[in-house]
Amino acid sequence: MPYQNTLDFSKGMDEKDPLKSFRDKFHSPSFHDNEVVYFTGNSLGLQPKTTGAYIQKELDAWAKYGVEGHFLAEKPWFSYHEFLTEKAAKIVGAKPEEVVVTHSLTTNLHLLMVSFYRPEGKRTKIICEAKAFPSDAYALESQVKFHGLNTETDLIEIAPREGEYLINEEDILNKIAEVGDELAMVMIGGVNYYTGQLFDMNKITEAGHAVGATVGFDLAHAAGNINLKLNDWGVDFAAWCGYKYLNSSPGGVSGMFVHERHANSPQLPRFAGWWGYDKETRFQMEPGFKPMYGAEGWQLSNAPVLGMAAHLASLDLFDEAGMDRIGAKRDSMTAYLEFVIEDISEKNKDRCTLEIITPKQVAKRGAQLSIVAHGQGKALFDELTLQGVIADWREPNVIRIAPAPLYNSYEDCYRFGQYLQNAIQ
Repeated sequence: MPYQNTLDFSKGMDEKDPLKSFRDKFHSPSFHDNEVVYFTGNSLGLQPKTTGAYIQKELDAWAKYGVEGHFLAEKPWFSYHEFLTEKAAKIVGAKPEEVVVTHSLTTNLHLLMVSFYRPEGKRTKIICEAKAFPSDAYALESQVKFHGLNTETDLIEIAPREGEYLINEEDILNKIAEVGDELAMVMIGGVNYYTGQLFDMNKITEAGHAVGATVGFDLAHAAGNINLKLNDWGVDFAAWCGYKYLNSSPGGVSGMFVHERHANSPQLPRFAGWWGYDKETRFQMEPGFKPMYGAEGWQLSNAPVLGMAAHLASLDLFDEAGMDRIGAKRDSMTAYLEFVIEDISEKNKDRCTLEIITPKQVAKRGAQLSIVAHGQGKALFDELTLQGVIADWREPNVIRIAPAPLYNSYEDCYRFGQYLQNAIQ
């Protein structure tokens, strides 16, 4: 379809959007003088309008029942996480027994790496992407040091080639083959937070397994954004946060995935807690940890119910919309936004050049576009903020924007172009 950078065209696309009604199911920020264009769902998703009621229901249960809410609440807190499992599993392409929602993202990554990073003999090395999100980098460094190893030799970062922004996937696959039987684990962000590059998780998993390594992914920028198939791809483990594309409150609960082939592996070392203990005998308080079947066996503490209630409000919307429809709109809307940016860049090439460093191929990206504004840089980002664009700046020179299919519109993309034009001028 030939795109047009006009208000009428964008409104026409919105009229044909099968997900258009979902926009009204979210609160839109109202703090700015101008109508806000909210393009930072890759940092914090907007609040569903049902979130308050979901949380209030548990507050009311707490007030009415006290501790007995664990068993008498409409959704008993004892098993509250179970109300999230099936919906979360659909989002990441997993079986319910492979998924649990609990803790926070980096906590879950550490808990999983305790089990799946098991350096022994010469098999000690980890392969990761360079310029990973800092929390991932710190987690990996500390895991290597925890085992008394050397980050200089045992942590291998794959960086973009000189003069490029993106990592060449062949470099990842070739390095996996080269390290071979010295490789203990591959752990990469499924979508790179800085560039928006989507990695081929299926190929990376196959390559890692071919040399005897475990393979896991941080899906913070992928869950709720990318159409994932973790079970089919054979990924060993993964974790994701609930507050970006999944719209589930600042610092909200996290999901974790453990492939079904590890579901009944009590011999896997882990940092245990009582909520991961077999729930049929948990309250007998016996010594000796007996893990629950599947991903639930990696839980530590009982459910953080208020955070989970916020997460459930969003998961219900995802379940209603379906990841297939979300993915179709993601691709269409991101392509339109790309067209608008390139049109504005061409019209203003005497002032600055806007370079989108996110891959152009649909199969290599999700909703995020990362822009380098040659000739203006952060000054342009600051002016966009004044205009009413809520986006994200990442040093040294990238503006990140992400149209979220559930609450962003094609008209948002058009209005972003108008704000961008004003900011450049």
